[in-house]
Amino acid sequence: MNYEQLCQRLSNVYDTGEAKAIVRWVLDVRFGLSTADIYCGKVTQLSPNDQAELEKIMQRLEKAEPVQYVLGVADFCGRQFHVALGVLIPRPETAELCHLIANDGGANILDIGTGSGCIAITLALDIADSKVTAWDISDDALAIAQQNAKTLGADVSFEKKDALNISQTSNIWDVIVSNPPYICRKEADEMEENVLRYEPYTALFVPDDDPLLFYRHIMNYAISALRQDGRLYFEINPVYADSIVEQLQQLGFVDILKIDDQFGKTRFIKAFKR
Repeated sequence: MNYEQLCQRLSNVYDTGEAKAIVRWVLDVRFGLSTADIYCGKVTQLSPNDQAELEKIMQRLEKAEPVQYVLGVADFCGRQFHVALGVLIPRPETAELCHLIANDGGANILDIGTGSGCIAITLALDIADSKVTAWDISDDALAIAQQNAKTLGADVSFEKKDALNISQTSNIWDVIVSNPPYICRKEADEMEENVLRYEPYTALFVPDDDPLLFYRHIMNYAISALRQDGRLYFEINPVYADSIVEQLQQLGFVDILKIDDQFGKTRFIKAFKR
């Protein structure tokens, strides 16, 4: 099959632009074909073994399986992270959060709910002299995160801990960051099929009657665990931005900022402990 035919096969799953981008990424990552190679027709010159592998990939993509799971990698902050079923695929919005934290700096950093390790590893590599710890409750996620840290040469301490059952500590961290589950189950009908069918349910959803479940537990921990002038960062559901700010204020956090992502949605919150 040529490039145009491959794109057409994904037309029932993705719009034209996204289908083309996915096919180009597959041909680049798995078969080493540049954009120039693709438009010169080198897709049709793949070896029989490569053609067979490409067909298997296309069949998985036609079932709406995310291309990151199919290839086993996701691009994030200029690096490639290994991903697999059981960890959330890193999003561009989360990369914005990392850039925000890296610009602010910090020595002792805690990432709660690390998943693939994308936040913790990025901060460890991008903030000089930082000491980063990352928690997750999932053994599968921790194994993938540890593999990513080793591959990318990041020094991160990974620990199995439940964000909903954290023992209180005092004055340990300069920075606490979390991108916890924040989608209510009632919102599932509005989500794309490939997310619902393949990405880990527990990393996405919270109960409809308690959308701030994880935020509440994390901020209650952070108000004592952060050092003076320490910072708490959240990635959030924009719908609950004001509610999160209100709870942070009640706990005593100050200088609370709501920050928009590249799409103009309120996606991050930054707060200080004084």
